[in-house]
Amino acid sequence: MTKGFTMNFNDKPDRTWSKAEKWERYKGTDILPMWIADTEFRCAEPILSALHKRIEDGLLGYTLPAHDTDVTEAIVSWCQRQYDWEIDPSWLVWTPGVVSALNVAIQAYCQAGDTVIVQTPNYPPILAAPAINSLNRTCIGTVAVEGRWTLDFDALELAAADPKASLFIMCNPMNPVGSVLNQNELDRIATICRKHGVMLCSDEIHCDLILDNVPHLPASAHPELAEHSVTLMAASKTFNIAGLGTSFAIIPNAKLRAAFNHNARGIVPEVTIAGLTATNAAFRYCDEWHQQEVAYLKENRDYLLTEINSIEGLKAISPAATFLLWVDASGLQVSDTQAWCEAKGVGPSAGKDFGDKDFFRLNFGCSRDYLVEAIKKLQG
Repeated sequence: MTKGFTMNFNDKPDRTWSKAEKWERYKGTDILPMWIADTEFRCAEPILSALHKRIEDGLLGYTLPAHDTDVTEAIVSWCQRQYDWEIDPSWLVWTPGVVSALNVAIQAYCQAGDTVIVQTPNYPPILAAPAINSLNRTCIGTVAVEGRWTLDFDALELAAADPKASLFIMCNPMNPVGSVLNQNELDRIATICRKHGVMLCSDEIHCDLILDNVPHLPASAHPELAEHSVTLMAASKTFNIAGLGTSFAIIPNAKLRAAFNHNARGIVPEVTIAGLTATNAAFRYCDEWHQQEVAYLKENRDYLLTEINSIEGLKAISPAATFLLWVDASGLQVSDTQAWCEAKGVGPSAGKDFGDKDFFRLNFGCSRDYLVEAIKKLQG
């Protein structure tokens, strides 16, 4: 754990030279990019130092995760500290990203003609995954209850009762709405999935970015789900190292783990040396940086939420987690909310890509100055 290190999250680093995808989309325009889910924050110094040391070694040949016991121990310790979850190192399966992992899960646990249940709105690659694997998709919506987004459990019950339904893919915390599932909600998911024999694949890549005082409850830590689920995690969103292509699945059930590995062989590449090095450093030495980041993001969220809700035609519910705000633009009564935003000079993620054309998603993982600029543009 680092001590005495203060990160200036107000910095606005120039990312154009690095060909960052977020900035390439609107290159040559005056549109402020606030879409793809990476932050504008420079990595914590312990991560950069570890990477520098690894590069200076000058030998970048094959390194298997199985031999890098340091990073495995770091993950085991992180899960214990953060979620009070004691995991066995054998449960870990390394993947180059959660997108490839969830597609492997579909191949491992579904048969031809099966239906995959997906919550909506959701991260576009999750929505696309069933069709990519030539399977059917049933979408279950989210509903606003007492000022908070949650799953439509009646719809989940109905979808799971379909004999063809074999897998439920969800995000927790939810992307894009930012809700964190509580114990009662996870219990209901467990009951429904077990009642109907539906496997669960839980994308928990934002689980270390919880802004409110609520715990994260990993799916595979639930006693009713441990033997019937896959939990996907990574240091990538929290520590802004998504470009290093490293994530991991936690699969307690040995048969499920073997099926996952079987379907990944020959297709899914090994994770990189850089990704292993950065993940190890993030989970071992960056607790203080992480705490500072969460505090900064919480202030960003509160500012953006207040300002968005003051703009006629826009409204949003406070996300308990992530650095993403799901904005309801139905009050604008325009045919294309994305075009409306871009005409104002702001480039969010288009709601239609997540399953609802009347919304858009704003990334507030950036300097407060960018948020002030975005609000001025949207008010103009």
